[in-house]
Amino acid sequence: MTTQPPSSQAPTPASAAGASPQRLLRLLFQLHLPAIALGFGMGATVPVLPEFALSFGVGPEQAALVFAATMLGGLTASIPIGYLLDKIGRRWILILGPALTALSAFLTAWAGSFEALLVYRFIGGWGTQMWTLSRLTMIADTSASGSRGRMITSLLGVQHVGTLAGPLAGGLLAVTYGLEVAFIIQGAFAVVAMVPGFFARETMPQGGRTGGRGAASSPTESFSWKALLAHPIPVMFLAQWLGMTARGGIVAGNTVFLYAAYAYQEADPATLGILSSLMAGAGIPLTFAAGYLMDRFGRKISIVPGLFLLGAGMAFLGVTSFFGLGFGWFIVGFVVMQTMNSLLTGSWQVVGSDLAPPGGRGRFFAVGRTVTQAGFTTNPVAVSVCTAISGFTLALGVVGAAGMLSSLILALFVPETHSRSRSSGGRG
Repeated sequence: MTTQPPSSQAPTPASAAGASPQRLLRLLFQLHLPAIALGFGMGATVPVLPEFALSFGVGPEQAALVFAATMLGGLTASIPIGYLLDKIGRRWILILGPALTALSAFLTAWAGSFEALLVYRFIGGWGTQMWTLSRLTMIADTSASGSRGRMITSLLGVQHVGTLAGPLAGGLLAVTYGLEVAFIIQGAFAVVAMVPGFFARETMPQGGRTGGRGAASSPTESFSWKALLAHPIPVMFLAQWLGMTARGGIVAGNTVFLYAAYAYQEADPATLGILSSLMAGAGIPLTFAAGYLMDRFGRKISIVPGLFLLGAGMAFLGVTSFFGLGFGWFIVGFVVMQTMNSLLTGSWQVVGSDLAPPGGRGRFFAVGRTVTQAGFTTNPVAVSVCTAISGFTLALGVVGAAGMLSSLILALFVPETHSRSRSSGGRG
């Protein structure tokens, strides 16, 4: 499959929106405000969820399944949501995603058993995936190749603004009023995130709708599942899966915070919340810078070194577990991983936007998100299994090695996907 140059796309209302500052600003507002709200809500649960899982009296192996349940929800949701995006459009999925996230959060706050908690987290995975796929597809509908890196990373950077304050608020309120408060906060902000969607305009190309003009631009004819087998797509998906296996441990805290909660008495929800907020704030400029770098010099400029150093940081935490190093050393590893994670934010989505065909963007992004969620799901499952076998040293070492291997595969076997970078050597 080859990159779709902007000039090859037929003029549509969606592509015209990319050239209209007024429509573009409206789209950014309708996506950025929900991103901030959802980021704040998710951030509020980051320092709380490990201790909340442990409150049901389970061990670290079972507690890791709380994260796996969310990832599994997103994994099973990707393909169905992709079909819906190309069948009924982007707008209603954009609205329903936060609604399902809110329902999951409120149910989690009053979960009566560990099994119920897993079910509610699974539902939350569906809601998150609906929001993520709809926003990515709308951006691909309305932006040109030369600006997609900045568009996608700016959206995720703005989401970090919400994540900046969320962990601090969630951690402090949980210590004062109980762990359930963090999930109530998440539910309330997810409801807020629904509102802009009601004012959003549909961005799906006209030819992709039932009764649209021109059969040549229909989703059926512009998207082929066989194209996913063309080089370098399978190799890229392998690198993406391995990379997300490593990143799954640091995105929203996840298994890294689970390790901290078990290994260090200092790692209470308030401390972890402050640490997350500080790193989220420091990472915002890096996320914006990554978008510029990817548009200017090619997509791999930030992904390759970022993945390798993130994997190395994860493996370093395995060293801290093996030697019983203090909490300060955990902070060193955490800072390295969070820094690299900020540099990687949105990277695979940008690559996917280069390759996605106009008539089948929903399904193409669905496949890419399936790979992402497969990696995210692999992380807590691998941590759970490896911890049961030989503790956190083996678990953190395995997922760290996955990140470093992903970097090498991407560097050696996957060509650059940004057409301008390929044609000009990154000079413009």
